[in-house]
Amino acid sequence: MSEGTLYDKVWDRHTVTELPDGRDQLFVGLHLMHEVTSPQAFGMLRERGIEVAFPERTVATTDHIVPTASAERDRPLADGQAETMLSELERNVSEAGIRFFGLGDDRQGITHVVAPEQGLTRPGMTVACGDSHTSTHGALGAVGVGIGTSQIRDVLATGCIAAEKQSVRRIEVTGELDDWVSAKDVIVTIIRQLGVDGGVGHVYEYGGPAIRALDIEGRLALCNMSIEGGARAGYVQPDETTYDYLRGRPFAPEGEAFAAAREEWEAIRSEPDATYDDVVEIDADQISPLVTWGTNPAQAVGVDEPVPEPADLPEGEREAAREAQAHTGATPGEPMAGTPVDVVFLGTCTNGRVSDFRRAAAVLEGRGPDETDAVGGDVDADAVGQIADGVRGLAVPGSETVRQELEAAGVDETFRAAGFEWREAGCSMCLAMNGDELVGDELCVSASNRNYVGRQGSTDARTVLASPATAAASAVRGEIADPRVVTETADAQGGEQ
Repeated sequence: MSEGTLYDKVWDRHTVTELPDGRDQLFVGLHLMHEVTSPQAFGMLRERGIEVAFPERTVATTDHIVPTASAERDRPLADGQAETMLSELERNVSEAGIRFFGLGDDRQGITHVVAPEQGLTRPGMTVACGDSHTSTHGALGAVGVGIGTSQIRDVLATGCIAAEKQSVRRIEVTGELDDWVSAKDVIVTIIRQLGVDGGVGHVYEYGGPAIRALDIEGRLALCNMSIEGGARAGYVQPDETTYDYLRGRPFAPEGEAFAAAREEWEAIRSEPDATYDDVVEIDADQISPLVTWGTNPAQAVGVDEPVPEPADLPEGEREAAREAQAHTGATPGEPMAGTPVDVVFLGTCTNGRVSDFRRAAAVLEGRGPDETDAVGGDVDADAVGQIADGVRGLAVPGSETVRQELEAAGVDETFRAAGFEWREAGCSMCLAMNGDELVGDELCVSASNRNYVGRQGSTDARTVLASPATAAASAVRGEIADPRVVTETADAQGGEQ
């Protein structure tokens, strides 16, 4: 088993006792909650007359079922079930004294966007939430795990969960990422290589020069999809990038407390001679913008690479590949580039942050990847690439904080000028629980994390996972497109796409 890793240190610091069944009772430093998975847990507490043990360690927001169109957010919500869920969450957090970022709060948004940006997530923490993408929080050197309703009950009642320690796989990403290749492309490459079940029984420690070069928002996208690769969690070592990100956040320590916390954060880093259960090396120089051709994230290719023949895949993957290609219409031997697009969706806990929208806006404005800070402002609407005829575009910020920052910088105007619908914060079309969904057999290029049949609503619809830059390029072309090609063409034409 691993020794001396960040995961080992965090686990040891949070273990209360060993349980009779061999699992550990693990103390939860930060418990995050939303409206979908929590009502039953509160009901269980009421049945037993148990109060919430540590309300100050739980933070709630609403994200899954809330409408993202401004006109649809008035209460009561038009969807009766959504209104019931939201009302129940409001009642529960009010009675328990839990901090809540509800509709109308400037901090409302997707759980895994809100907690990091508010400074609630910090290195060395154990983070739990009734949502599988809690692995996101590992970007800040925390150990984040998704839990079920019975475990939500346990956290509320005791502050702890029963958990089994995992093996640690070190994923070393060497080299340097090319222009327009993002953290999303890195994690899809890892899943493509190791498989959707490759991480079962493991947590992933991401390292190497390409990972160290990522900003925190890139690391958040990377760790977010650890669960898509089967890993229980994924994390990146805290470093100067982490500390610079946290400094000044609303709930982060301040002054001397920050300096003291930093010493603790340094101490939980993996030791130079740490022992890992497995080490995998990925060459960043070989990664290009990727898109999925099938119905899971491992079924992916470079945007200009040919879709594989099922017969050329390992025997255990062939039947799934045939079924996936029958559903998506992907043609073996042909690239995904050029496939007609009906919908482009930007947002989610994977790619719904400020830098994600700035990169997409840079593509729309025909700028290079090093010009993302220049997007927005007094943008010339005539110079913005327009969404192709017949394509519907949704731009949904991951939080109200993200939305307000982008609007203050004028970045929203780029999306509006291009023809995107600019929305308020929520999970939106990621899982289609809120009115934002695909219709019929529409094909959506999505900045989300899952593409199984029916994920975005219609069981006939097709979801192609991609980075925000690739999604924006596809919106402009009206077909799946390489952002490198689209921006190079725009530059050659003087900004006109």
